[in-house]
Amino acid sequence: MTQEDVQQIIDSIIPVVSQYGLDLVGALAILIIGWWVAGWVKRSVRRGLDRIDSMDATLKPFISSIARYLVLVFVIVGVLNQFGVETTSIIAVLGAAGLAVGLALQGTLSNVAAGVMLLLLRPFRSGDYVDAGSVSGTIKEIGLFATELTTPQGVSILSPNASLWNSAITNYSRNPTRRADVSVGIAYGDDIEVARKALMDLMQNDERVLKDPAPVVFVTLLGDSSVNLQMRCWANNADFWPLYFHLTEACKAAVEKAGCSIPFPQRDVHLFNSD
Repeated sequence: MTQEDVQQIIDSIIPVVSQYGLDLVGALAILIIGWWVAGWVKRSVRRGLDRIDSMDATLKPFISSIARYLVLVFVIVGVLNQFGVETTSIIAVLGAAGLAVGLALQGTLSNVAAGVMLLLLRPFRSGDYVDAGSVSGTIKEIGLFATELTTPQGVSILSPNASLWNSAITNYSRNPTRRADVSVGIAYGDDIEVARKALMDLMQNDERVLKDPAPVVFVTLLGDSSVNLQMRCWANNADFWPLYFHLTEACKAAVEKAGCSIPFPQRDVHLFNSD
C-alpha cells in the first residue's frame, strides 16, 4: 500500500468522523447525564413521598421506579434524535420494539401487571406478614417486577409479583386483633371444672387478653389418654405471639397447681391365659 493509498483512506475517514463523531460524543453525553438524572429523579421522588405522612409506604418505591423509567425513555429518545432519527420514526421504532419485547418477555410483563393489581387491590402493605403459596414473610417492598419479603429468620426473599398474585394470600397483619387457641390435656380422673377455672383465671389475669370477646375454656376431645381442654381468647395483633407463648408455658403450671395432671400417652395391656 503506497502513501497515496493511505492518504486517500484518511481523506475518506475524516469526513465521516467529522460528521458522526460529534453526534456520537453528544449521544454518549446525553446517555451518561440522562442515566444520572434518572437516578436523581428516583431519589428525589422517594424523598418527597417520604415527607407525605398520608402516603402508603407500599406505593413509594413503585412510584419512584416509574419516574426513573420515564426519564430513561426520554433519554433514549434524545439519543436517537442525536443521530437524526425523526420523531415519527422513533415512535414507530419504539412501538415495534415494544411489541417484540412484549412477545419475548411475556412473563416479565405479567409481573408488571400483577404488581399494578397488587397496588390497586392492596391485599397487603409494607410491614404485613403474609403467607402466599410457597413463600411467607414480612413485606418489605413491592417493586415493578418483584416483591421483597423478609422471613422471621432474617432471610430476604425476592418473589415475582405474578407468583404472589396467582396464589391465595393469607395476611396475618391485616386485622387489628387475632384469636389465640391453646390446648392442654388433663387426666380422666381430674375434675374438669377445677381445671377450667384455673385456665380461666390464667387468661383473665393477663392484661393482653381482650375482654370482648370474652375468653373461654371448653372440652375439645376425649382422647385416648387425656381429656383435652382448649383455651380461647383474643388479643391485639402485636401481643399475639408473646401471649400465645406465655399461655402455652403457663397452662401446665396452672393445672398442676390446681391439683390436675397432664398425662402422657399410655396403653393398657390385658394378658389372658391360653389354658
